[in-house]
Amino acid sequence: MMSNLLSFCLKPIHFFVLSVFMLGSINIPAQSKNNNFADVDNIIETAISDSSFPGAVLLVQMNGKIIHEKAYGHYTYDPASGNISLNSMFDLASCTKVVATTTAAMICFDRGLFNIDDKVSEFLPQFAKNGKENITIKNLLVHDSGLPPDIKSYKIYNPNENKTNEIMNEIYNDSLSYPTGTKSVYSDLNFIILGKIIEKVTGVSLDKFCYKNIFKPLKMKSTMFNPPSSLMNRIVPTEIDNYWRFRLIRGTVHDETAQLLGGVAGHAGLFSTAGDIAKLLQMLLQKGRYKGRNYIKKSTVEMFTKKQSDISSRALGWDTKSPEYSSAGHLFSSLSYGHTGFTGTSIWVDPVRKLFVVLLTNRVYPTRDNLKILKVRPLVHDAIIQSISF
Repeated sequence: MMSNLLSFCLKPIHFFVLSVFMLGSINIPAQSKNNNFADVDNIIETAISDSSFPGAVLLVQMNGKIIHEKAYGHYTYDPASGNISLNSMFDLASCTKVVATTTAAMICFDRGLFNIDDKVSEFLPQFAKNGKENITIKNLLVHDSGLPPDIKSYKIYNPNENKTNEIMNEIYNDSLSYPTGTKSVYSDLNFIILGKIIEKVTGVSLDKFCYKNIFKPLKMKSTMFNPPSSLMNRIVPTEIDNYWRFRLIRGTVHDETAQLLGGVAGHAGLFSTAGDIAKLLQMLLQKGRYKGRNYIKKSTVEMFTKKQSDISSRALGWDTKSPEYSSAGHLFSSLSYGHTGFTGTSIWVDPVRKLFVVLLTNRVYPTRDNLKILKVRPLVHDAIIQSISF
């Protein structure tokens, strides 16, 4: 339901940009041990004081080593709610698209289960109607399929019931919002469909496939869909829902459509920690190899993380850094790729510097109407680069 298009809407405050950072293919040496992240911490702590979000976890890793990792704030604005810790689990929202679904798609591609130019209708025949007959998997990955951004009818359903059949039939019967391939409009429906294709070609549910092939082997022990109630004390609350579920959302997915799909969907539903996500990102930085095991082919990682056209900044599943208005700020290299989540999560990877940043917050607490994080994200990412001694 909830597009994170908003994540790229506001222009950040400009920092002085050193010319060395403006080069997209320079060879940058290893960082000094004298990095000082006081300015980074100050930005996040000020944002919490300004009610941009109640709490956050930040992880910065470079050359395979964590160079800054810190938890900030509380689970809610009430200090009695408990301190955020490095083990706190966040609802990743649309970061699910890259951590789970895009990674799963890479694996399926490597195994020859589909090609990105295959038509969706080859796997989901019921999809081929109302102008959608020629949409390909690549169209889903780069968000130029023509599908609408989201489902509008969620309020007609009981939030406590699984409505997978109804939701999927609605998508199958939907018409295009614009001709396929003519422009890029971010859509949750693209990844809901992609998740269903992955389930079709693998013969198992998306969550089971990701657990077996990604999360378990990478030892991402706190990464999962539909976390059990036993982990509730580690899960950061999202929104006080006063429009559909009429309760505090904690431990169940914030996204309404993902809720109706049983908590497991290609576009949202994953919970994780910054430390777990770091393992996946390091594997991608190492071109698909991690701790002696090959997860994804080098050529596949390079293809999926590269900008695909001049229509948009989109790579395959991932987004890439735009010159302006990027949540990654101004100082990440032009080859950087990342994604954001509606709940206040973000991931940015700079392969030139062998650096990545995971910033997890619950900015939708108590309400999604709070958009202050749009100014905070670019400030944090620019300050990180400025804090590193090269």
